[in-house]
Amino acid sequence: MAKCSVCGKGVVYGQNVSHSNRKTNRTWKPNIRKVKAIVDGSHKTVAVCSRCLRSGKVTRA
Repeated sequence: MAKCSVCGKGVVYGQNVSHSNRKTNRTWKPNIRKVKAIVDGSHKTVAVCSRCLRSGKVTRA
């Protein structure tokens, strides 16, 4: 599932719009990485977005 376990960032829905203004559905998925992190004092593998990794919201194990 494309959802960050820290910030809750998930899939966003929208539309492609062509030059002739035809619209088709599309999705934007967050950049999710599975990392080993320390959660409540124990090592766990969690799905975290790259922004949470860069900002230091996750302590890696």
